[in-house]
Order: sequence, then C-alpha cells, then structure tokens
Amino acid sequence: MRQCGIGGSFPDFGIGFAGIALAFGLTVLTMAYAIGHISGCHLNPAVSVGLFAARRFPGSELLPYVVAQVAGACAGAGVLYLIASGKEGFELGRFGSNGYAEHSPGGYGLLACVIAEVVLTMFFLLVIAGATDKRAPQGMAPIAIGLGLTLIHLIGIPVTGVSVNPARSTGPALFVRGWALQQLWLFWVAPIAGGAAGGVVYRLLFGEGANLSTESLRPVQRIRTTGD
Repeated sequence: MRQCGIGGSFPDFGIGFAGIALAFGLTVLTMAYAIGHISGCHLNPAVSVGLFAARRFPGSELLPYVVAQVAGACAGAGVLYLIASGKEGFELGRFGSNGYAEHSPGGYGLLACVIAEVVLTMFFLLVIAGATDKRAPQGMAPIAIGLGLTLIHLIGIPVTGVSVNPARSTGPALFVRGWALQQLWLFWVAPIAGGAAGGVVYRLLFGEGANLSTESLRPVQRIRTTGD
C-alpha cells in the first residue's frame, strides 16, 4: 500500500478521492477570500508565472513571490510532519510527494505524467485567468478556482498524486528525500510550462487591452464579501 499523506493511502483512501480533492480545493477557495485582497492569493509559482505570461502580474514581483511560496510550502510540510509523526507506528512513506513511473500512485510512466501535469496546470491557469477577468462575475473567482482545483485532483491523483504547484511538491520532497528529490524536477518544469502556456493562450484568445492595467495585476484583488 502506497501512502499519500495524513488523509489516506493509495488505493484505499481513508476519506476517498473526493475528500482529498476537496481538501485542496477548499483550501485555495478559503485562502483566496482571506488574503486575495492583500497579495492576490498567489500560492503557486506556476500560477504566478502563468499570470506573468498573461501580462497580469509584474515580473519585478515574480521572484519574491516564488521564494515566499516555497518557504510557505516547506513550513506547511514541516507542520504536517510534526502532526503525523505524533502517531505511534508512524512511517513517512510518500508523505504526499509527487512521483512518476514506479513512484506514480497508479504506475503511470514519465511521458504520461509530464502530459498530465502540463495540461492540468494549463487548464488551471485558464480557469484562474477567466474567473478573475474583469468581464467575469465579480466575487465568484475563489469558488471557480477552488472547484477547478478539486476537479484537477479528482483527475490527477492516480497519475502523479497531483502537483500543478512546484512549491507544493517541494515541501514534502524535502522530508521524503531520495527518490522524491530526484523526481522533483518534473514537478517544477511541467507545471511552470503548463502555467506559462495557459497564460499565453488566454491572453491571445480571450485577453483585451483593458486587462493589462495595474488594476488587474492581483488575480483576486477585486473580491468582495457580502458584508462589504
């Protein structure tokens, strides 16, 4: 049995695929409402790169954001390790690390995992860019983004365990080490390539000049709650 994290193990998930997928999706949804007005809720280097490619994020802020994202992911993985290791008989296992070939939860090969991560990240970026477009219904972006990430996990968990976020992959890999660090390159290259592709595709197919103003540089900056 291959362990995937605190929530369960593959193929016998304690809370099921839907539970794991919703945990990721609801996290992004709630955080978008919590900090979207502060930082745009960039939790993912691939998203930051994609929005830069879409000309909706300034290049001067890209590196600081990526550093903060990776630092936050590593800190989060550390907290999870402290919690998980508090159970008697704890074994590190996969600890949520992403992998391909023999380390793919479903045994998928390298090419399949590359395609999955590129395509899923590209569509995630398209959802983000579309949901945060000034022409879209205002205040609904976090819901679309959170549900989009949930769907991505329902599709991709058996393939790579789902990254679509280089920072998210880096945190657990630092604890698992060995094979997880050796395969980490894919979960930087493929999501960033997919995010950049999504940003370019959205800009070319759906973008308009008005979206290139500084007002739209924060992808969820215009979120408003019902109490505003």
